[in-house]
Amino acid sequence: MNSQQRIRLARRHAGLSQSALAEAVGVQRSAVSHWEAVQGKSPSMSNLRRVATVTGVQFEWLATGRGRMALSAEDAMEGVAAVDATMVDEPLELRMLTAFRSLPPRSQAPLVELMEQMAALRTGRSRNSRRDV
Repeated sequence: MNSQQRIRLARRHAGLSQSALAEAVGVQRSAVSHWEAVQGKSPSMSNLRRVATVTGVQFEWLATGRGRMALSAEDAMEGVAAVDATMVDEPLELRMLTAFRSLPPRSQAPLVELMEQMAALRTGRSRNSRRDV
């Protein structure tokens, strides 16, 4: 099975259309179409990583064909960086972090800004007093 077939299989396994996968990864639908085409182009490593995350398949399988396709629950938890595992103790915070990571990159910054505005309202600090990271 070639990489184009694995991308298509992963997308279908996740029950996503090309448009839905494109939106989740942060690319145009035509990019997904090219990735799945017989003589198609390969996605960048960062986009391939996003495809694996969005579709719930093993990155190694998606990239090389080696290993298992599907992530087990244990594998999914191993995908959380060690630093996150020690710093994120609250289940609600972990849910939020997991949901944030599943967003397309173009949706992440507005979400952070919204949360900063909510925190500023709650604490009474102005948004301008925050440090840019």
